[in-house]
Amino acid sequence: MTAPTVTPSSSPAVDNNGVVEHKPYVPDKVKMPELTWSAVIVGGVARNRFRCIFTLLGVESRTNSLCLDSCRCIIDHPLSRLSKILPIRRATILENNIVQTTGSAGESIAFGVGVTMPALFLLGFEMDVARVMTVAVLGGLLGILMMIPLRRAFVVKQHGKLKYPEGTACADVLIVGEQGGASAKAVFTGFGLAFVYAFLMKAMRLWKDTLDLKLYNKAGQGLNKGVLGGELDPALLGVGYIIGPRIASIMVAGGVLAYLVLVPAIAYFGDGLTHPLAPAPENGKLIKNMSVGELRGNYILYIGAGAVATGGIISMFQALPVIFGSIWAGLRDLTGKGGGTTNGNGQRTERDLPMAVVLFGSLALVLAIAIAPKLGLDLIETSVAGIKFNWFGLVAAGLIVLLGFLFVTVSSRLTGEVGSSSNPISGMTVAALLITCLVFVVLGHNSKSDMLTALTIAAVVCIASSNGGTTSQDLKTGFLVGATPSKQQWAILAGALTSALVIGYTLLALNEAGSVYSKKKEVIPDYKVPPAVMATLTDMQKAGGQYKSDPTSYHVFHVGESESVDLKIPPGKYLVDDEGKIIYFVDPAINGKLDKWMIAAM
Repeated sequence: MTAPTVTPSSSPAVDNNGVVEHKPYVPDKVKMPELTWSAVIVGGVARNRFRCIFTLLGVESRTNSLCLDSCRCIIDHPLSRLSKILPIRRATILENNIVQTTGSAGESIAFGVGVTMPALFLLGFEMDVARVMTVAVLGGLLGILMMIPLRRAFVVKQHGKLKYPEGTACADVLIVGEQGGASAKAVFTGFGLAFVYAFLMKAMRLWKDTLDLKLYNKAGQGLNKGVLGGELDPALLGVGYIIGPRIASIMVAGGVLAYLVLVPAIAYFGDGLTHPLAPAPENGKLIKNMSVGELRGNYILYIGAGAVATGGIISMFQALPVIFGSIWAGLRDLTGKGGGTTNGNGQRTERDLPMAVVLFGSLALVLAIAIAPKLGLDLIETSVAGIKFNWFGLVAAGLIVLLGFLFVTVSSRLTGEVGSSSNPISGMTVAALLITCLVFVVLGHNSKSDMLTALTIAAVVCIASSNGGTTSQDLKTGFLVGATPSKQQWAILAGALTSALVIGYTLLALNEAGSVYSKKKEVIPDYKVPPAVMATLTDMQKAGGQYKSDPTSYHVFHVGESESVDLKIPPGKYLVDDEGKIIYFVDPAINGKLDKWMIAAM
């Protein structure tokens, strides 16, 4: 049994306005297997798990998507030959597209969880599975649903203007795998050269994989705190080639502005300060004692977050006519007056999920966000007196939706311009957190539990914006190869759910595997937890690492950054006995400080 043959569309035509008419690789009238169980299972189970783990380990998984698709092409050619002599069907290009679409959800959710949930440790909270799963599910689905009506605005109507580099590259690799011949040889040659380069650099250590050149000496002479740096990765070189010299130059200009202008300027003007300058911690270092990395974390990151938020708002207002036009077209389809591109009629390659799914799905998510106990919004409070409605929960849920729509729009547009590898999701997350905290302070919610709620809201927005950008890349790939958008959207919804259900366990397992348990006197403070505080400690845990043979269950005592100043003990996680005595210091793998090989008890 063989897959239907495809005759690629002819060269694109140009209309009277000079706009390039897009003709997908698989023409609209061609029907072939696409959303099959085998494609969803391979993408949602095998490939999704691979991406989740590698993203949590710090590998930029969307860039590695090209490597995965290249490997698929290498495997697909022998299978295509076998399909000629054996009774097996070769996977179609649209099925392979569903595989990469389903699998891409894992990276975006893993990234969003990985950059937000570990902050719970710093605030003095436990990172439990239920909270991670709740945030991952709600953020993942929210980003996808909000991206569906934006597909026409950005992927279709901005075709030729927004390139979506990784999505375009994935489409090229999928098409090369289908065509074979000289094009496939070029891809395989590039893949081989990149492998040899990476092997010589990382395995043989013939040269460094990062460049870090200081433009000053120890005395501060030269351009104080100015550095030239870069990552010599062949994958990033490929991304630079894809996005082109203009966008690449903009990215380089941002680095020049940050590390050759702003960092030296902050170091120069802050050299004479005798106290820490906000937003650095009150008990933190002086500017003159900070490293370049600390200057970035305390100042440049917030400058970048403000720039991203401001630029995103301006960009969103500029794109509002196109966005509203696309949403209006979807609503017209919902009433049966718009040609039927979303309600199951019309062209196959323009068939999105019905707008009813987007509207009712979004409303259901708002309700779920408001009442989810792990988000701390408490829309509905239960007490002895009965059930009481909490307006703050509705305000916070509305804040998630507004920030989610804003940053999903920004993420999708920026992804189209600079690619997923350069998409400043961390800056959007910081901006969302700052806006959320500002609203909370205005409303008088500034307790420790409100800090947890604010961080959780930022995590949902982060995952939504990350998934929105990834979804737009996938839809661009499908747009180029001739996929059915609605089937892609179902596939990425399935991928998001499967990723969200396991990401909590994966993150906690990786963190526990690298956590360090220590009894060293240098890290165990001379402090006894008061009985009143002991009564509030409900979590119990046994020791791990080299002390896993200890059968005792200890109380978990978290000390946040702000609490450590008052208690005069280092922030972190401690295990204490029933008397309140600290027995172990638990240094997590995430943001850990202790050397794993210097943990022997003294």
